[in-house]
Amino acid sequence: MKVLVVGGGGREHALVWKLYQSPLVGQIIAAPGNPGIARYAECVPVGAGDIPGLIALARARGVDLTFVGPEAPLVNGLVDAFEREGLRVFGPGRQAAALEGSKAFAKDLMARHGIPTADYRVFEDVSAARAWIKNLGRPCVVKADGLAAGKGVMVAETTAEALAAVDKIMVEKSFGGAGSRVVIEERLSGEEVSILAFTDGKTVLPLLPAQDHKPVFDDDRGPNTGGMGAYAPAPVCTPTIYQRAVREILEPVVMALREEGIIYKGVLYAGLMVTSDGPKVLEFNVRFGDPEAQPLLVLLETDLVEVAQAVLEGRLADLTLSWREGAAVCVVLASKGYPGAYEKGAVIHGLDEAEKTGALVFHAGTARRDGQLVTAGGRVLGVTAVAATLPEAIREAYRAAELVDFAGKHFRRDIGRKALKA
Repeated sequence: MKVLVVGGGGREHALVWKLYQSPLVGQIIAAPGNPGIARYAECVPVGAGDIPGLIALARARGVDLTFVGPEAPLVNGLVDAFEREGLRVFGPGRQAAALEGSKAFAKDLMARHGIPTADYRVFEDVSAARAWIKNLGRPCVVKADGLAAGKGVMVAETTAEALAAVDKIMVEKSFGGAGSRVVIEERLSGEEVSILAFTDGKTVLPLLPAQDHKPVFDDDRGPNTGGMGAYAPAPVCTPTIYQRAVREILEPVVMALREEGIIYKGVLYAGLMVTSDGPKVLEFNVRFGDPEAQPLLVLLETDLVEVAQAVLEGRLADLTLSWREGAAVCVVLASKGYPGAYEKGAVIHGLDEAEKTGALVFHAGTARRDGQLVTAGGRVLGVTAVAATLPEAIREAYRAAELVDFAGKHFRRDIGRKALKA
């Protein structure tokens, strides 16, 4: 079959890499793709947000199945538009994608259905938000309601920091329209874990637990990013916590949506805090995480096309997932200055040497210029290694990461350290 992958980042490179292994796939088209994806797929210059262009591409090329990587096209109704044209597409529709597109929608849904999460308030008025923060007088988390590429969440230790976060989101409009509302919630204590699951709207089939590293600097310091690295499986998510998360969070939210007339099909991502009271929801995403997709897809042995077909046909209950033994680690190599302003166009060296170690190098923000591979994004590459144990996987990922070089290269040096302490 012909498969179309929408997007051009590290997650999409991992998706294309995984799909390329399927005997069911004859050709892969990526829109827009990237230089790493071009090794496995035909890259077509249609943007991930160009829904009419993507429909025209899928029709013209006789695409049998489309995978949507980024969140914005899902939130903007790509799946609904494809389905109206009779095109098969893997991902949630617009109503279901509001679970990520609006943090207020997600929090309100959880409140209505008793799904464990932090206490919260939603504000559309700046003055009201400021007044509530001053009255609160303790650490909190301030979130832009809409999509902000993982950067619209600010943990405030003091009242002054919380007030500054509200101003950044609602007054300065640092995240554009995503900041028309803010969600302010209690700060939960514990360790974070991500549990992703496939669902056809009835059955929930969870993946291995993973752990992302959002802040830009070691020891979780600095501003939040789209993700500086991830590993799986994450030992903080014990079998008991895992089962509780599936039973108390993932399955209930799918059923809650169903009760409200929304059928969720695709990948559901639950970002959780493991607290002393058990797992609680920090956020939901409606697609594979980036960079969680990289270690998870490298470890997944089951054919991704078979999973997608089972989801679309409502027979996910008939499927079980098979996993490669061991652990996988992804270390993100970023441009200096990210997640703030950064320069592009630095020549990248050492990819061949890194891949000779056995690591996979997924392209996130790269481009070809005058025959050379150059940086073209804040997150540039995701160096991913698999080994029999997590400590070995960490060593192999960093060994390969050190072999890659470009001006201003920055990466965290503590990916997976929390697991080693555990």
